[in-house]
Order: sequence, then structure tokens, then C-alpha cells
Amino acid sequence: MNKTPHSLYTIRFTDCDPFGHLNNARYIDYFLNAREDHLKDEYQLDLSDFYQQGVSWLVAGHEISYLRPANYNEKVSIKSALIHIAPGSLLVEMIMMDEKQSHLKSFMWTSFIHVNVKTGKKENHSDSFMDFARSVAISDVDISKGYQHRMKEIIETIKRQKI
Repeated sequence: MNKTPHSLYTIRFTDCDPFGHLNNARYIDYFLNAREDHLKDEYQLDLSDFYQQGVSWLVAGHEISYLRPANYNEKVSIKSALIHIAPGSLLVEMIMMDEKQSHLKSFMWTSFIHVNVKTGKKENHSDSFMDFARSVAISDVDISKGYQHRMKEIIETIKRQKI
């Protein structure tokens, strides 16, 4: 099973600022849309199915860095991975690179809270979901070292690949 799915997206004109750069707020949309695509395409998980069952996930927070601009009509590669699982929350890492995956453009961690749609209250994941989450989570990210440390690790990995 692919634990770090990625896909290509074209930067659209309506998502750009007057300089032809992807607007900062739109990076989040591209990341979240990519993650939804990855869930559906790689794991056959449709978020609307969960919603119909009365559960969903809300964004609790984002940590995002903009390192290089994504430009109008450019193809970018977006990779996502589940990096931490807790009974009532998830932490997902998302990486945007150029099409050749040689330059990091943006990096984001998003924390999601599992909620009951009817009550709006936080709820623990089901045992079956936790089993699934453990099967797709990557285990080589030490979140205790923090976001900045992880971003530096990724940058160093990309530099080593160029050598």
C-alpha cells in the first residue's frame, strides 16, 4: 500500500495573484484537495461516505511554509502522508514540489479532529478506522522534534537526491 501518494496539479489562473504566483491561501486548498484525492484514489475512502455515517474531520490547525512560488499554468506534485494517529485526531503532512520533484515549493502539517456530525463534538475513531490508519501511517517522522526540524529534513533529502 502506498503510504505517500502523490499526484500532479496544474496551477490555475484564478488561483493566482497579479504576479502569476499561487495565492498563499490557495495553497491550503490545493493541499486539502490533493489529500482528498489521495484518500479516494489510493485507499478507496470517500469522505462523503463517512459524513453519511455521521462522522467527519475538522481542521484544527495548519502549519505552512511557502518556500518557492508555484506559478500560473505550472504543474506541481503534491504528496501527502499520515504522520501521527491519536484516538480522536490525525496529523497529515503535505508537500508541494515542482513536477520533477527537485524543488520544494511548500510544506504543511494539518491536524484534523474527528467529530460526530450530529453532535458537533470530538469523538474517538472506531477500532476499524484506527487499524486502517496504522496500516497507512508512515513511522519515520518524529513529530516531537517539530515542524521546522521536519521541514529541514525534507530539504536535506531533496539536496542529497540532486548530488
